[in-house]
Amino acid sequence: MTDPSPLAPHTIPVAIIGIGCIFPQSPDLKGYWRLLLHGKDAIAEVPETHWSPADYFDADPKKADHVYCKRGGFIPPISFDPSEFGIPPASLEATDTAQLLGLVAAKAALKDAGYDVESDFDRDRVSVVLGVTGTQELVIPLGARLGHPRWRKALADAGVDSATAEDVVQRIADSYVPWQENSFPGLLGNVVAGRICNRLNLGGTNCVVDAACASSMSAIHMGLLELFTGRSDMVITGGVDLLNDIFMHMCFSRTQILSPTGDARPFSADADGAVLGEGVGLMVLKPLSTAEADGDRIYAVIKGIGTSSDGKSQSIYAPRAEGQAKALNKAYAAAGIDPATVSLLEAHGTGTRVGDAVEIKALTSVFGPGNGDKRCAVGSVKSMIGHTKAAAGAAGLIKAALALHHKVIPPTLKVSRADPKLGLDDSPFYIAARRRPWIATPDAPRRAGVSAFGFGGSNFHLVLEEHGPRKTAPAWDGSVEIVALSGQSREDINSRINDLTSLLSQEAVSDRHIAREAFASRRRFDPAHPHRLLMVVDGSRGGEEDLKTRLAATLREIRADGPADESRWANAYYGGPAKPGKLAFVFPGQGSQYVDMGRDLVCVFPEALAAADRFCDGFEGHGRLSDRMFPPPAWNEEEKKRQEEALRRTDIAQPAIGAVSLGMLRVLSGFGVSPDAVCGHSYGELPALHAAGRIDADALVRLSTLRGRLMAGAAQKGAGAMAAVKAPLEIIQEMLRSSGLDLVMANRNSPEQGVVSGKTADIQQIEVLCREKGVQCTRLPVSAAFHSPLMQGVREPFKQVLAETPFSPGGVAVYANATGALYPDEAEAA
Repeated sequence: MTDPSPLAPHTIPVAIIGIGCIFPQSPDLKGYWRLLLHGKDAIAEVPETHWSPADYFDADPKKADHVYCKRGGFIPPISFDPSEFGIPPASLEATDTAQLLGLVAAKAALKDAGYDVESDFDRDRVSVVLGVTGTQELVIPLGARLGHPRWRKALADAGVDSATAEDVVQRIADSYVPWQENSFPGLLGNVVAGRICNRLNLGGTNCVVDAACASSMSAIHMGLLELFTGRSDMVITGGVDLLNDIFMHMCFSRTQILSPTGDARPFSADADGAVLGEGVGLMVLKPLSTAEADGDRIYAVIKGIGTSSDGKSQSIYAPRAEGQAKALNKAYAAAGIDPATVSLLEAHGTGTRVGDAVEIKALTSVFGPGNGDKRCAVGSVKSMIGHTKAAAGAAGLIKAALALHHKVIPPTLKVSRADPKLGLDDSPFYIAARRRPWIATPDAPRRAGVSAFGFGGSNFHLVLEEHGPRKTAPAWDGSVEIVALSGQSREDINSRINDLTSLLSQEAVSDRHIAREAFASRRRFDPAHPHRLLMVVDGSRGGEEDLKTRLAATLREIRADGPADESRWANAYYGGPAKPGKLAFVFPGQGSQYVDMGRDLVCVFPEALAAADRFCDGFEGHGRLSDRMFPPPAWNEEEKKRQEEALRRTDIAQPAIGAVSLGMLRVLSGFGVSPDAVCGHSYGELPALHAAGRIDADALVRLSTLRGRLMAGAAQKGAGAMAAVKAPLEIIQEMLRSSGLDLVMANRNSPEQGVVSGKTADIQQIEVLCREKGVQCTRLPVSAAFHSPLMQGVREPFKQVLAETPFSPGGVAVYANATGALYPDEAEAA
């Protein structure tokens, strides 16, 4: 660590309390989180609204006045009502899109923070500081109109008569936006902030900052200074960049930065350049102490920021690792945080080989070399939305804040293998190529770092920390909806289906309408009704698989078949008049484990994350349990096999299965689903006892960890294996008797399938015998001969701990694994 930053004494923790954003395939904050969580690729061909590839694209990067990349990240169409903001419709043509959508995002961010137009707060103490580059979209067409003298001269030199020339000049002029009274303020970058203050009546500091691709982070830096010095109580800050026209593509093409294949692949061995994106990302900041006193919802806490310049370098746009490292060191010194406690780095990560290599070099110089512990994920949202230039730092900061808030490490796309030249093997970093639950560590809160660098050597790094260790709400992104219908008769259900079909036939219906209708249906749903229809509508894949398309497909399927009692479709279930019956939960045992099991539940539901955290805190073994359950991405089959084998270890597999079982149980309980009876397969009997209320969660964690450790010790001494044999149980028993092998029938899973257990050599022999008899025999992915005499040494030490564990009678029937009999109510009898 370097000496503390001069700003350190004045640094105060700052809370992010509101977010408003518009990014490619993301019209709002929920849409952006949906894109991040599911790893959606928003890079697409340039739309007709921007520029024509037929006019400007050529694969030859040297061709004058042409570009060699025609893909990028483009925002979706956004509805804008000028009357909502008191803007005369006639002035819209002369107002840059950045000003209009900046206003939309600012209002959304304030609303997200709990403030609306009518809210009572000191508006003179609210500042707006934004990152906006100097050139705005309207500058190009308005400036182009002034080329008419050259047009006339060229036409005259070509021998065109004056009348025809004047007609041509007028035709060219008419293809551009005309100059009018509002054009001057409408094209200015500073008015992006000014219009927000003007329309939302905010009286604090009002300005924009240009630090090229680090503009938004520079603005956030200035916004923090407003709060550090007490000049403002609240700041709206971030970045706005909607300039993704042919001019900007030409700028990046001439510097050979763009990807010729049209995709940004940060840190990948296949990286070949950046693609451009556009977007708006604004945040509402407030001192942490004030935000807590006001009861604000806090996404994340800004602990410190570091800034630097590259100084003298080879060229004005060539990055320097030394300059970036200065900003990193200043940030962690100001925050008072050891970089070793950071688990996520949202890098600048443009996808250029040189830029990415310089960035990793700078990060490694600050974080130190690796020791085999891949503790810190590195990623870049540019793989999904492109390089949003002035908004890039804001896009990364919002991603990191949402990751901390939802306790999820989002994926970075298009990295099939890391660039070996980056030296990641000798670093503490891994590429976050798929989403992972962000499991807490006992030594520090969840923390993230965010970098942004700009042409001219502008370097910024910001340090974030979670506000609390627990997830407080589901990380719901709106990509999956449940439509619930109920009624007194089948005709009632059919009527509701017809209503939904009619709604979907309307062209203007969007996913927002579907979400509202789904919510209303759940409010109306009555589980006591004799007829019920549930539909799961999954639009997480985007594109043609949006909510509207998926719901329409499900309705067509249902209408074609017609609801019948207990009809089941791929994404729907129909239940007729209720039939008597009870619900049983069966909990799995060892052998059911697999890498990333329960990942989606843990990423979404607080109850599942809390269960995983609880088991990880109580785990006593080699390394972290979460790194075995949800390991970093494997780049080859050999690494995948190592991860599977690590999870197969008995001392790891059993608590890992327990964590997922407890998480599923808690999630179901949250939905009001509870069992009438429970049982468990082998180890699964422990979660079953907890589900029945016989042992508490602490006992479940303690016993799961102990059982796994004791059995792993016995396995090391006696080894052994297990195999599932698909045959009638009496035939399996006869095979064991006649073979003379020292094997036991460990599990009687069904009349037609059993599991045999014993020494590995004997298991190999039974496999041969089964093949000879044409009987299916499958080796189980376990590390020992469970339920066999080889485990005998586990009984006494485990029994001693059981004797000290409180058991409650419970109100749910528990069926014993070994006998199939009901557990007695008395603990001594059990």
